[in-house]
Amino acid sequence: MQQIKAEIQQQLESKILPFWMNLKDEEHGGFYGVIDYSLMVDRKADKGGIATARFLWTFSSAYRVTKNKKYLHIADHLYAFLRDKLYDYSNKGIYWLVDYKGEPKDTRKHVYAQSFAIYALSEYYRATKSEEALKLALEIYELIEDKGFDPIHNAYMEEFDRYWNPVQNEMLSENGVIAEITMNTHIHVLEAYTNLYKAKPTEELKQRLLNLLEVHYDKIYDQDSKFLKVFFDKKWNALLSIKSFGHDIEASWLMDEAIKVLHLDNSDYKQMVLDIAYNIANYAMQEDGSLINEQIEKTYDKTRIWWVQAEAMVGFLNAYQHTKDPTFEKLIRGLWEYTKEFIVDQREKGEWYWSVDEHGTPTERAIGEPWKTSYHNGRFCLEFIERMSENDS
Repeated sequence: MQQIKAEIQQQLESKILPFWMNLKDEEHGGFYGVIDYSLMVDRKADKGGIATARFLWTFSSAYRVTKNKKYLHIADHLYAFLRDKLYDYSNKGIYWLVDYKGEPKDTRKHVYAQSFAIYALSEYYRATKSEEALKLALEIYELIEDKGFDPIHNAYMEEFDRYWNPVQNEMLSENGVIAEITMNTHIHVLEAYTNLYKAKPTEELKQRLLNLLEVHYDKIYDQDSKFLKVFFDKKWNALLSIKSFGHDIEASWLMDEAIKVLHLDNSDYKQMVLDIAYNIANYAMQEDGSLINEQIEKTYDKTRIWWVQAEAMVGFLNAYQHTKDPTFEKLIRGLWEYTKEFIVDQREKGEWYWSVDEHGTPTERAIGEPWKTSYHNGRFCLEFIERMSENDS
């Protein structure tokens, strides 16, 4: 595994991070919003709230882990853009989109987007000890709890207009349903709150995390099938028979991270984490080493998506660290070999493709855009570096 760690660190510092650093917008702030499949940069593309937060998380974490100050310089640049352009000081919260100059473009507020702002700001604080950033993270946390939480149904809500009036959840619904509750938002609120707890642990935040873990176990996780349910109505009734393999394996290690920071000794939760990992390993992994995307009813989407491979490697590493089961080490090796051969863009100035089909042919989709950033594959690299360095010590 040490060879894999070295290759992954090389991938992070020679391929992934330099690619995104080249998108730094010196004139208007943040990163340019789109780089298309042909690697042409659109300097007038809109800039996403989620995307900016994900970039800020990546470069803050990269500095915290590597101590390389060039990543701090980028993190400072991204933090200034999020603080000055993406935050709505009149009505609170992070915008969905601003234009290339940083002017508000799509002013809806989504709990998912707010969660990523907390995740990024708390990581920037962990890297820099910026009290200003921590204060903003805590303000958004209080905003989610005040505006975005439904105490009657014990659920985090989804989409709001600029003024925090609830609206239909267009941005995180798909497949013909409008979901009032989603697994996706809940796992990323959990992710954000876990990182905020690392930055500033409080009893109140601990209780919110405990509640989130209980919701994941009781409402989202199907204890019979070992899959997570995806879309719900406001009473937690599942709306569609869908299995999202990448989200499941990602959720397994994100839940385990919350368990670890809270020092919980809950055998049910710990078993859930491992059961999800074994379930994805047995159900959705392919002979070529990859993980396919999802299953809706009886139809499989066999697309190999960049972030699904990245999250699978972290999820299986997490499971391996708990079990020392060589099955997980074998799966990691297969995923990494597949990723290097098919997902990593071998063009000189490329990064990772959005996806490839079952034959390994790349999807001609933008390499960088509001939903594709440095977060998933950057985090995969950083998780491996941190976790395997801990094993060395």
